[in-house]
Formats: sequence, structure tokens, C-alpha cells
Amino acid sequence: MLRRLSGLATRRRRAVLVVTVLLVLVAGVASSTLFGKLSAGGWDDPGSESGQATDLLEDTFGQSPPNLALLVTAGDGVDDPAVSAAGAELAQRLADEPHVRDVVSYWTAGQATQLRSEDGEKALVLATITGDETEVNERVGGLADDYGGSLADGVTVEVGGFAAFSHELTEQSEKDVVTGELIVFPVTLIALVLVFGGVLAALLPLAVAGVTAMLAMGLLWVLAEMTELSVLAANVVTLAGLGLAIDYSLLMVNRFREELASGREVPDAIRATMASAGRTVVFASLTVCIALATLTLFPLGAMRSLGYAGVVTALLAAAASLVVLPALFAVLGNKVAATRFRRRPAGDAAAENGFWHRLAMFVMRRPIPIATAVIAVLMLLGAPFLGMKLGYLDERVMPESSQSRHVATTIREEFPSGEQEALQVVAPSAVAEAEAGPDPVVVDDYAAQLSALDNVSRVDGLTGSYVDGAQVAPAGPQHERFAAGDAVYWVVVPDPGTTDQTRDLVTAVRAADAPFETVVGGTPAMAEDSDRALLDRLPLALGGVGLAMVVLLFLLTGSVVLPFLALVLSTLSLSATFGAMVWIFQDGNLSDLFGFTVTGTTISTVPVMLFALAFGLAMDYQVFMLSRIREEYERGASPTAAVALGLERVGRIVTAAAVLISIVFLAFLISDITYMKAFGVGLPLAVLIDATLIRGALLPAAMRLGGRATWWAPGPLRRLHARFGLRESSASAAEDPASTGSEHAAVK
Repeated sequence: MLRRLSGLATRRRRAVLVVTVLLVLVAGVASSTLFGKLSAGGWDDPGSESGQATDLLEDTFGQSPPNLALLVTAGDGVDDPAVSAAGAELAQRLADEPHVRDVVSYWTAGQATQLRSEDGEKALVLATITGDETEVNERVGGLADDYGGSLADGVTVEVGGFAAFSHELTEQSEKDVVTGELIVFPVTLIALVLVFGGVLAALLPLAVAGVTAMLAMGLLWVLAEMTELSVLAANVVTLAGLGLAIDYSLLMVNRFREELASGREVPDAIRATMASAGRTVVFASLTVCIALATLTLFPLGAMRSLGYAGVVTALLAAAASLVVLPALFAVLGNKVAATRFRRRPAGDAAAENGFWHRLAMFVMRRPIPIATAVIAVLMLLGAPFLGMKLGYLDERVMPESSQSRHVATTIREEFPSGEQEALQVVAPSAVAEAEAGPDPVVVDDYAAQLSALDNVSRVDGLTGSYVDGAQVAPAGPQHERFAAGDAVYWVVVPDPGTTDQTRDLVTAVRAADAPFETVVGGTPAMAEDSDRALLDRLPLALGGVGLAMVVLLFLLTGSVVLPFLALVLSTLSLSATFGAMVWIFQDGNLSDLFGFTVTGTTISTVPVMLFALAFGLAMDYQVFMLSRIREEYERGASPTAAVALGLERVGRIVTAAAVLISIVFLAFLISDITYMKAFGVGLPLAVLIDATLIRGALLPAAMRLGGRATWWAPGPLRRLHARFGLRESSASAAEDPASTGSEHAAVK
């Protein structure tokens, strides 16, 4: 396949480039409407108990949790006659809007105190915008423009609710993608010029990265037509695509320049590059795909969409590196090798005097003390991970300037009950044996029982409203909506409190002795169910990644020891990364530096997604490094010499790749969304720890201690590897013994 691709790039180079440009243009046009198709949701499990409750409320009662909140602020108080009239008119105007239903306000619901702030200067209008998430996202933008602003003299209206939050999150994500790319490209170009010593060679990885990013956005548009995609996919995948494309093309450009320097003609250099570095790119992209594919095992839409899009992007990055880049090599030829800086010569003599060779030998002369010190540092960094406290995505991920955040914060802090955190308890069949409908006595008793639970402010149901185990309001016309046929439901409003208290309330409500089968929904229940779904699927995902890593690294190295060693080292590396993330984002250290709001929790989905991305990238560097060490070992080097030579030949290219991809991921820090900042810190940290402390110190120390036993495999597996194993050594090296330089040779 790689030979055919190299032949295509040589013979049809202009056709390849023309087709690529046309595809990029088509993808660019299609992706211009991409963000209108993306969702800010997907953070809950639709098949969970809370998901069932949501479906029952919609299908049976025609009820949906309010997703639009208008916060009306009046300096003269919301009970002022003029303000009351304006508020009632506002609610009626909203009720007359198409695709808006279930409008309730402080002024039209009998002056319900839960819809008025404690100081009397603010009141709420709640409503539900109908449609799927894409339609709601489009409709809320127009409503926000129409209803936000001044209502009357001294009376203002702010637009909030989940629909507004989702709309703002989508708009902010789109801005972040554009801003991130504008920053990443020039900074990365400067770094590439320093790596390659020439502008033309530095432009090639950026060209491949641009093609990858545009095609990835176009394919996301196609995927969004077929399935729900989270807005997170566009943010992460765009920059991950850039990073992977630069990573792979860096390897390809470096190898091609070496082949030209060895005296090969351009077509031969392309073939040799494809046979060596091209093979590594194929293998490395498959490892990233496997790591990201594990996200599709989780039922949460945001994670599944990131898994789908991540796999597509990794394959596109590899395809662009293997198709577009060779065509550019064929067109530019020897110009790619032009450099203004002196490059370090390749060869064994130079390798034995290089920094990475000296570092490896230094480590391997003192493996136990160095390994002990590095492990101690990693465990110290990882210690905060033991205190990780999972939380749910809420408005605090947005900047303080966000209107939806301000509305949600005001409701939480200034209104007398936790309306935003209300639970819905649904009984699909509550028919008494001798009755034609729900038994009012049973319904009344159960509502009173729920209202007596700790941290409950109020319970509303078919038979009235309840507080502290007693009825405080009789049934009225507003309570008729709580029954439909044989089914009834209750709304349990918690006291304003902490996340732990609302989570405890979910457990208490579900454990309450109900007279009929019930399911519990609402935001806290969704958060609880999402965490449970993550924990239930996590062993399967980790087991799948671990098994794939063991198999792939065995095929690469022929050892049964190295794959398990790599698992241990990766665990240490990622534990340190997660510990630092908890210390920074959960505990709030450096919050002023990075500019985010401390919530005291870690969004439960972020560590899993960060793990998949970081693990896939770490696998890239393991492929680069272990393949070169294996090649030196097969050429007859001793275990110690193989590690030192391999590390020298690949160390600089891995470091350059790690620095470049870290620059790309640091662009996440410009985002005003907290969880995007977490990616901007976590991914570079994971990459740099893996490329320095792990590969520069722990790997050489561990392989020195293991010696030849590191390469051990039982006889049957050795024969299996001899037949099916994957090797890094290039075809060109076999054809010309003089050209034995590594495809990962040093670049300055």
C-alpha cells in the first residue's frame, strides 16, 4: 500500500494536490454551518433512570423541564403595580411565541414566592422552548435578542436557562476555534523553522495540518447530519487534528530530508520515507484511534461524539501525511532540504556523543536512585488525584460576563429554593385497585413523605404543595398538570445547598418507600446517573485500551515484558497529570493565573476524555522510541547500547514533536470555557511528562534493570512475532547498508 501511495505521489503529484485543494474547498463551505448543527448537551445518559423520567414527562404529560428563564429586575420591587403589569404582559407575549410552551411567571402563578427573590427586586418567567437541541439552539438566539434588555423604566430582563447556556457555549466554542487557529499557526511556524532550520520545510507540516483541520471539520458536518455531535468535538478535534498532523508530518519531513542528504534521488527518497516513517505513521495513528474509540463505549453523547470525531481526525491526519505530503515532496524535491542553520550530522559516532545518548548512559549507570527520585516526583504530583471529587457541568464553566451564568447564579443565591435543582418523581402507573385513577390519599401520603426528607424545600403534586411533611397549599388548577391517565408525577424542590446535599437527596428520594414504581429525574439525578454510567463502563474501557496496547506493543517489539512496563509507566505519567489537574482546577490553585471559577469539583467526563487523548498521544511516542530501540537491538547492540543509541536517534524528534503538539494544545487556554482550559493544561502536561521524565529517565532505568529479560517472550510468541510482527527498519536500509541512519535522526 505504501509503495503504491509513493508511486501515486510521484507520478500524479499535481492531480493529488488539485483534488486535495478541491476537497478542502468543499469541506470549508460545508463546515461554515457546522456549529449550528452541534449541541452543547450530551453530558447525561439517555438510557438511565433519569433519562426514562425525562421521556415519560415528555411523552405522557407533555411536560419538559424549563429551558428558558427570564430574570426580571426592578429597582422599585417586582410587586410594584407598574412592574406587575409589565411582567404579566411579558409572560403573555412569551406564551404567544411559536415553539414556546408551559410559560409560568411570578405574576401569573398567583405570586408564587419561589419565583421571587428574597429581596423582592427580582422575579422569574420560566418557559420551555420546544424542538430538538439544534432547533432549540437556533430559536433561543432570536428570543434572547427580542426579550433581553430594558422592559420599562428601571426594569431590565436577562435571558438564561439551559437553552441560553447551550447557545452561549456554542457561540463561545466557535470563537475559541477561530482564535486558537489564528494563534497556533504563526507560533508553530516559528517553532518549526527552528526545528528544521528552513522556512519551506517548516511550512510543509502546517500545510498538512491545515488540510487535516479543514477536512476534519467537513467530516464533522457530515457526521452531524447522521448523529448528535457535541460542540466539544469541534474544539478538541480541530486542535488535536492540527497536533497529530504536525506530529506525523514532522516525522515524514525529517526522514525525507535525511534520504536526500544520503544522496538519493527524489523518487527513491519518497519511497524510502514511505517504507519507514510512513509505516510508523500508520501504526501510530491506529494506536490513537484505538485510545479514542474507547470513548464510544460510554453512553454519554458528548463522549461518544468525541470518540467518533477523534477516530476520523486521527485517520485524516495520517492520510494527509501519507498522501498530500509525498506529493508535495515530489513537487518541491531538493528544495525541502534547504536550510539556513547548520544541522547535526547523522551517524553512529555523532550519536554516541549526543545529549540523549549521554543522558541515557547517565541514567543507566544509576538506575535505582534515578528511578526512585522520578517515581517520587510523579507520585507527589499525582497525590491530589486521590481527592478527586466528581461534579456536573453547569453554568460556572462560562466566564463571568456570560448572561446565562449571571441568571443561574442569581437564581441559586437569591431565590428561596433550588428550582434549578428540582427533581421529578414519575409514577407511570399509579392506579389503585378499586379506582379509575390515582388514589388521592396514596398520592397525598407519598408527597408528604417526600417533603419530610432532609434538604427538601417543597414538594408539588396532584394533591397540592407540601413542606416538612404537611400540606401547605390545596390542589388547584395549576396542579392538574401532575396527572395524565394512570400516571402522576411530583416535583421535589431542594433547599439551596451544596452539590453533596443535592446528590444525597437523589439517593434519599430513590430509597423512599413508594406505593408504586417510580423513576427519578432532574439535573441532580442526571449527574448521579452520568457518574454511575462512567464508573460502570470505565473498567471495560481501561481493559480495552490496556489489551490493545499490550498486543500492539508486542507486535512492535516482540517482547511480552515491554508492553506491561509501558502500562506501568503510562499509569504513573497520567496519574501525575490528573493530580496536577485536581490541584489546579478542583482545588483552585492558579485560578487567578488561568482565569476560571473554582467549583470544588471536577467535571466527571473531563478526566475520561483527557485520558483517551493523552494516552493516545503517549502511545505515539512509545511507538517512535521503542521501535528505534528494537531496531538497534536487532542490529546486534547490547540492551544498554540499544537503549542509548535508540534514545539518541529518536530523542530529539520526540522532544520536538512533544513541544510542537504542546504549543497546539496550549491554545485551549485562550478559551473562556473552564473545561477547555483544563484540556489546555492537562494535555501539554501529559505529553511533556511522558516525553521527558518517562522516556528520558524511567524507561532507560527500567530497561537497564531488566537487561535482556526486557526482550523476553516465550517460544510460540517469538515465532508469532517473527511472522506477523511490525518493524520500523526501512526498506532502504536493507537495500543500501550505508544508509542506516535512523528515520528519527536528530534535527536542529
